[in-house]
Amino acid sequence: MLALLLALGSSLAYGCADFLGGLGARKAHVLRTVMIAAPASLAVELLLWPFLGASFSAGALGWGAASGIASAAAFALLYRTLAIGPMNVLSPVTALVSAVLPVAVGLLQGEHLGAAGLVGLPLALVAVILVSAGHGAGSARPSRTALLSAFGVGGAIALQLVFLHQAPSDTGVAPLIIGRAVSSAVILAAAGLMYRRLGSERPAYAMSTAAGVLDSMANLLFLLAARSGDLTVVAVITALYPAGTVLLARSVLAERIRRGQLVGLGTAAVAVSLLALA
Repeated sequence: MLALLLALGSSLAYGCADFLGGLGARKAHVLRTVMIAAPASLAVELLLWPFLGASFSAGALGWGAASGIASAAAFALLYRTLAIGPMNVLSPVTALVSAVLPVAVGLLQGEHLGAAGLVGLPLALVAVILVSAGHGAGSARPSRTALLSAFGVGGAIALQLVFLHQAPSDTGVAPLIIGRAVSSAVILAAAGLMYRRLGSERPAYAMSTAAGVLDSMANLLFLLAARSGDLTVVAVITALYPAGTVLLARSVLAERIRRGQLVGLGTAAVAVSLLALA
């Protein structure tokens, strides 16, 4: 139950972070947004160090660095994808892709589910698919480039989560710190190389900072959830984060939510209940 609650918190934080990051990327070049978000995430994790501890072992360094590289790719691709829009279609697509790989890894590592879990897990994946059914009459269709980008984002997010899960459980927040330090360095280096192509638009500082802080909290909650529960369950619950993004997009941007997406939200609630029983 603790792992489930932590995963739900991670899902909510990811959904809010993605929404704010996507809005920020609409106001300036995506790298300008990520240049603020990634260091903000690192600052939060450094502040958590004295409270949660950190052991910089070889495992923490290696898996943390690998997650940082995946995170850097996910950061830039995700905010760029959300900036292209429509947000209520592309965000759920990334979630579906990001759920499949961690679930497969967990099952291959020998994790087992009870009867309720065997029903709740596929039901949760169905919920993600339903929530992703955002295009149709009265709703903008995503371009092929946007869809391909969304699949790439999902793969990068999946790798980031799997790498964090592989880090030793007794290393505290060290994998998060190493990962965010690596991703920040990669992003700042890329921004330096592309400086003349970033344009003159000023980034949305508040939105970008808030997105980074929320992303950091989402990573922390996921790490704690994965350490206290099965990756198969934690990953698929975390992958429900588009529900928050979709609802925010509807409230703030007036993006349409179709009936199928509403059914998906209800299906997600049932799936979470079943997984709690598992």
